[in-house]
Amino acid sequence: MSRICFWIAIVLASIPAVAAGQAGEIRIADYPSLLEAVKSNPGRLLYLPPGDYEIGEPLRFDRDHSGLCGPGRIIQTNPEVPIIEVDHAEDVLLRDLTLIRPEGKTETSREGIIARDSRDLRIENVRVLDNRTQAAAISLRRCSDCRIQNCLVQNYMKLAIDDRTQSPHYGYAFNCIDGTGISANACTGTRIQGNRVIEKNLLPTPEIKERYKLGSFVKKNPQKGSIINQEAWDAEYVNNWHQGSAIIVSSPESSDRTQILDNTIENAAQGIDLHCDHVIVAQNIVNNAFMGMKAMHGSRNVLILGNQFIKNDLWSIGLMPGASSHAAGFEENGVRSASANCDGGSIIANNIISDFGYGHAHWIWGSGGSPFKFDAGQLPHNPPLTDVIVSGNVLYDPGREPGESESPPRYRYAVSISKADTGPQRLRFSNNILPPGTAGVANVELPSE
Repeated sequence: MSRICFWIAIVLASIPAVAAGQAGEIRIADYPSLLEAVKSNPGRLLYLPPGDYEIGEPLRFDRDHSGLCGPGRIIQTNPEVPIIEVDHAEDVLLRDLTLIRPEGKTETSREGIIARDSRDLRIENVRVLDNRTQAAAISLRRCSDCRIQNCLVQNYMKLAIDDRTQSPHYGYAFNCIDGTGISANACTGTRIQGNRVIEKNLLPTPEIKERYKLGSFVKKNPQKGSIINQEAWDAEYVNNWHQGSAIIVSSPESSDRTQILDNTIENAAQGIDLHCDHVIVAQNIVNNAFMGMKAMHGSRNVLILGNQFIKNDLWSIGLMPGASSHAAGFEENGVRSASANCDGGSIIANNIISDFGYGHAHWIWGSGGSPFKFDAGQLPHNPPLTDVIVSGNVLYDPGREPGESESPPRYRYAVSISKADTGPQRLRFSNNILPPGTAGVANVELPSE
């Protein structure tokens, strides 16, 4: 055997058994439906050939080392159920699939993919299209060491009601646009990398707002919530009716060790929303989200490095305590916390913020935003944000390009820092380029080394 033939034989022998045409391959066509094929082969990795496969209940993977790979297109005709469920399983692989809901059934309350209590799940090169939900197109819950990589989530938002009447902090419900692209809740060791999360269907235009009365209350408790201001309560209207996030990692006292890398986000409400510890947010592009990213509710040790934030309107990078932040020993509803859930110990470095105030939502927020925002807590017991380094960032104002007629910046301050007694402590700024806004560079003197 020649050397070339020898190496060809080695390569062919290494091709996984799920590849099309292998002897002994499980053929989806040999079963009455894709659902039957998956149910009949627990713990197997199946190949899905090209073609359309309609289902009316979710594909369920609850055995270790199972999964589905291939270029087939799965069409979920039942809006009341997810498309794929992964439950209490290890080493499941979902790769190269297209998941959609058909026209007329795109709006749902359920996920495209939901994984619960699973480990080492890999979701790779999967497209989730027109799964328009308040839940998430791809959702992880109580999972560990999972990867969501090189996927496309497109058109994930819907018209909805955000009901906050059960919370004493709010006490109202309102019409909104809502939806989440990728969500991880109470997860550890998660990597979200190289994905594209894009909304093309529902954009925050004045016409959409008027047509659907977005922001208007549909329900109101007898007593005002503790957080909402009196003016909004009396007007029965809030302007934060563009809800949801392209990527969110929540459950701040459980979620840990998260990497959000190299993702492209377009036309989100919030680009990246973090309530978690030990996070790397690096080399992402967030384009045309009214809020580029925020870390709050007890987000500790967050690295925000080398990202591009384009056409944000309220802020690009925001760090702040939230209602869930607390000191050790805090007691709520008779339960005393053993440890603190606080915000800080973070670094914001080498990011570029450009075209601030030129996004879809500028007409909502006006020019009063700030590219960098460091806020106080929402409630009196929230510990202050502490120990943050802000270094080497560039704020590029298109109204100040050489040779062009200068227009005023579309932000009040480049940096906004709360002056409240519980406001941020021990912030350090160095080597940033921060063109002043209409009121200056910052609302306070920036602390430096």
